[in-house]
Amino acid sequence: MSRTSLTELMEERGWLLADGATGTNLFMKGLESGYPPELWNDEKPDVIQWLHQGFIDAGSDIILTNSFGGNRFRLTLHGAQDRVAELNEKAAKIAGDLAEKAPRPVVVAGSVGPTGEIFVNAGGTLEYEQGVAAFAEQIAALAEGGVDVVWIETMSSLEEAQAAVEAARKVAPGLPIVVTMSFDTAGRTMMGVQPAQLAAFAQEQNLYAFGANCGTGAPDLLLSVLEMTEAAPDAIVVAKANAGVPEFVDGDIVYSGTVDMAGTYARMARDAGARIIGGCCGNTFEHVSAMHRALQGYEPGERPTVEQIVEKLGPLQQQAGHKCAHGHHHGSDDGAGAGRGGRRGGRRRRRG
Repeated sequence: MSRTSLTELMEERGWLLADGATGTNLFMKGLESGYPPELWNDEKPDVIQWLHQGFIDAGSDIILTNSFGGNRFRLTLHGAQDRVAELNEKAAKIAGDLAEKAPRPVVVAGSVGPTGEIFVNAGGTLEYEQGVAAFAEQIAALAEGGVDVVWIETMSSLEEAQAAVEAARKVAPGLPIVVTMSFDTAGRTMMGVQPAQLAAFAQEQNLYAFGANCGTGAPDLLLSVLEMTEAAPDAIVVAKANAGVPEFVDGDIVYSGTVDMAGTYARMARDAGARIIGGCCGNTFEHVSAMHRALQGYEPGERPTVEQIVEKLGPLQQQAGHKCAHGHHHGSDDGAGAGRGGRRGGRRRRRG
């Protein structure tokens, strides 16, 4: 199957299905908490192929490369800072090879997560130019590996998102850019960004698409989507919610979102105006398959109210201060649940 571009596929279809969780599914294959999944692009490429193929089979139009933490700063924590180019290029090629073989067009998105450092302007030590350089190194390798789009995700700071966008424009000028943020702190990102502010930023930067991923649960994420689609009605908005809320059961992390609920969430995301829909932490192949089934031939209805969202998907979590328990990094604070201005903890949080 010949590869297609994100822009062509969106023009043809009007909406697209993204993939689900990375970490959740790799944990099932033996990934240990704290171990960087990016190293598996080299050590266990067959498992990464399994991950992408599972989402392609489930109906995903967009698959994200296994490169979320593939920047120099995060890899330094594992002595792999000199492997940025190699690991990201491998991530892109593994996904790209499967996209080539898929029976229908599949877009490969180069996943770029936060540096894990705090920028100087926010009271940290990372200079803006250092951030741009780290993102440029990673994005250049993803582009070399053949990704179709630069997918900057789980950001909490507009400054860091700006650094990643600047890097993408510098080293991969032909690729569309998507930015999603995690609105996990009472309707804002951990660094205080509101959904409407991301919408304004996306328009200023002329991004291809923008939206929300991870955070707390699907109900909260849909509220962020409603704010973004209200602020920018013509924009392409992304919804990539967690599968419910993480809970510890017998020492394991289990997500409360059922497969049936995934289909309901997908339709409500369309109703809310999202045009790229997928899942984040906790979403398995079965969840994404349910979204695929629910969206086939679906005509979006009225924009949902908060009450309708809560009635169908469960209570809002944000006021309770839930944090993603699946090691999912929420922006520039690297601590496990430390709030804005909190000190950096040792545990790395990441997508999936």
